[in-house]
Amino acid sequence: MRREEKAQIIESLKEKIQKYGHFYITDTSGLNAADTFELRKECFKRNINMVVVKNTLMQKALESVEGDFTELLGTLKGSTSIFFCEVGNVPGRMIQDFQKKNPKNPKPSLKGAYVSESVYIGADQLETLANIKSREELIGEIISLLQSPIQRVIGSLQSGGHTIAGVVKTLQERN
Repeated sequence: MRREEKAQIIESLKEKIQKYGHFYITDTSGLNAADTFELRKECFKRNINMVVVKNTLMQKALESVEGDFTELLGTLKGSTSIFFCEVGNVPGRMIQDFQKKNPKNPKPSLKGAYVSESVYIGADQLETLANIKSREELIGEIISLLQSPIQRVIGSLQSGGHTIAGVVKTLQERN
């Protein structure tokens, strides 16, 4: 590969890191063609951009981007695929689902991830990553928490209104 090609790949990786903000470093070696096709199909369904990279090119891209990715550089060994995404927990959930479908071959396996400006190293972090709440989920929870007291007040007023109407009707019938 020529220097110009390498520079283009590094620049492309740099742009993806900056554009998506979240990425997972995984090992997909050992997947057969059918499993790789299924994995790519799942990535497409979930808006994940999967890229198979050379470790040295990814390392140079990480070094040229603003931020501290030094902990992730140690994960760039062996076969490496990067999952770029806009929602931080989606690749974690996809990897878990994919591993459940193929218990004999637990690939892709997580090497490391950069999600919500935090670094996660090792396959044991997969559960944590899959359970991270997305921005939309957090906003939904906050809205439901804010609505809860208001709904209780409205419910009380409505039930009280029926009680008052019943008392007024009873008083009217007595007269």
